[in-house]
Amino acid sequence: MNIILDSNILFSALIKNSTTRRIILNYDGFFLFPSYIFVEMEHHIDELFKKSGLSQRGFDDLLHLILKKVLIVPHSTLAPYTKDALAIAQNIDINDALFIACALAHHDSVIWSEDKKLKTQSRVRIFNTKEIMIYLDEQ
Repeated sequence: MNIILDSNILFSALIKNSTTRRIILNYDGFFLFPSYIFVEMEHHIDELFKKSGLSQRGFDDLLHLILKKVLIVPHSTLAPYTKDALAIAQNIDINDALFIACALAHHDSVIWSEDKKLKTQSRVRIFNTKEIMIYLDEQ
């Protein structure tokens, strides 16, 4: 199964030494996320750095470690699924459309997110951190 990180999961791992960070760093496989996440990260990078409490080098090293655990999904892969993803996300959060498109493009995928609204749709599976932990423990 493919696990797609939503931006808040990635940001959480950068900010706090938490279960989320440990799961990402200890996972044997790779996570997926759309290349768009870098645009979103660019808008929040100063805030993420400040909230992390890390030195610049520590923050950069952590980001590098996390990115080694990720496969970036290019926009060209998501484009054929964008229309369906927008239709799914329109009543939830339009900003989640690319994560939904990523799940549609990669069959047998789940989106790792703490967004309860995402769970109201039925086209893609959404796992919160507790459900990710259970899934990984069963592997």
